[in-house]
Amino acid sequence: MPPKRASRAKASNSSKDAGSNQDVVMEGHAPAVAIESAAEEESNQNANVEGDIKSIVKRSIKRTRELFAEDQENLYSTPADDQLSQRVMLQSKIHDEYKDVQVLPHPLLKRQKEQMEKKKSKGTVIAPAAPAAGDVDSGVEKILDSLPKKGSQQSSALVMHKPTIHNPFPDTPGGGTSLVRRPVAKAIRPEWHAPWKLMRVISGHQGWVRSVAVEPGNEWFATGAGDRIIKIWDLASGRLKLSLTGHIGQVRGLAVSPRHPYLFSCGDDKMVKCWDLETNKVIRHYHGHLSGVYALAIHPTLDVLVTSGRDATARVWDMRTKQAVHTLSGHTGTVSAVKCQEADPQVITTSMDSTVRLWDLAAGKTMTRLTHHKKSVRAMALHPTEFTFATASPDNIKQWKCPEGQFMRNFEGPEGVTGGGGIVNAMAVNADNVMFTGADNGAMGFWDWKSGHQFQRLDSLVQPGSLDSEAGIFCAEFDKTGLRLITGEADKTIKIWKEDDQATPETHPLDWKPSLMRKRY
Repeated sequence: MPPKRASRAKASNSSKDAGSNQDVVMEGHAPAVAIESAAEEESNQNANVEGDIKSIVKRSIKRTRELFAEDQENLYSTPADDQLSQRVMLQSKIHDEYKDVQVLPHPLLKRQKEQMEKKKSKGTVIAPAAPAAGDVDSGVEKILDSLPKKGSQQSSALVMHKPTIHNPFPDTPGGGTSLVRRPVAKAIRPEWHAPWKLMRVISGHQGWVRSVAVEPGNEWFATGAGDRIIKIWDLASGRLKLSLTGHIGQVRGLAVSPRHPYLFSCGDDKMVKCWDLETNKVIRHYHGHLSGVYALAIHPTLDVLVTSGRDATARVWDMRTKQAVHTLSGHTGTVSAVKCQEADPQVITTSMDSTVRLWDLAAGKTMTRLTHHKKSVRAMALHPTEFTFATASPDNIKQWKCPEGQFMRNFEGPEGVTGGGGIVNAMAVNADNVMFTGADNGAMGFWDWKSGHQFQRLDSLVQPGSLDSEAGIFCAEFDKTGLRLITGEADKTIKIWKEDDQATPETHPLDWKPSLMRKRY
């Protein structure tokens, strides 16, 4: 029904109810009366709607002021029953957001006191500006003043904190309870070393060059290869001097005695031979290994020879009587490398079972078993002057300190250990604290022994006619001066490396950035 008709109907109804005593209404005046009553009704409705909107807006403004009051003093002037909730809220906020700066460390407090004393002596202390009127939150300050202080009995903690260990260092910042003061972490700056470059390439073997040994007089060196031949080379000129045949398997290890005219060799044929260098003939055999012999070492002061191989044992031999003194058993995999030194531990072995063992030579038992490596340990190097050694596995290179085998550091390069996922097969260290590592993918790394920093990385190039996969390095050794490096490689060649004589710290600066993110395991 249209609004005009509805208003007319309402007007007629109301006129009937109100004026029931009136008998007759003139038909000409009825429409005018109905229109006037409808207008009054509509104006009353609009007034009621405006009143409702004003009341709603007032209530909304009131609630908004209560939530976001600009007058903080009136906001926190809460009744007494709400003071507890405000205290809990502020206490929780202070503990959560400002607990680390509530008590400053002792060095910082000392520094601030010194700075304040200097400013006072110079007369440069600036008094803090007085707060403007209305800026002080008196309600909040009252609640903050009423909060329990540190160590107060009014604390809301369920249990009071009590140190379980007596603090032996009461002056330490923060009141620590450590038994031993932690050493300050610092990065060791590496020494500058000249870069190395290729000096000579020697060819002559018909198989992979597996072993190399330098004569104590530094006049010649010997190499053993997969062609079952031992070759003697002149170190100065690189010319072949002698070839020794006798093995029926590839020659895995070589060692020249510093006190006897003997050359010892071992190979995959399970044989350990002693060669007389005066007659160039085999004078002794050492029988006992059940499988291929991979490494050997000569004791520097005793007439003792130590060999190791695939039978997971290291055997100690009397050099003259050919008798087995000890069988050092305990490894569960191939013993890949063995080294001897004068002081305990006199024998150190590495194995494919990812462990390193330090042996008591007199008792023939294990002194220490190192399990830090996670993969097979294939190479090891003893420092010529320090009482330390290093071991290498595919994942990392670790340095150790004798006699307990204490872990010292990891050798880490910008591209990892080898830079291409290779396995380190050869290691060597000279007296100038330069360590060399060679991998089966041809990656060569030169490291600073003191800091573990890799200052140079090279890739060995195969000779013409060889495959790219024949870039592996199987053995390496420095000469007695430490100025030349001899490597035996999979391309059947022997390479001699030397330092660059023209290099200086200005032409080849040290590329090193200190980092405290070092692994201590």
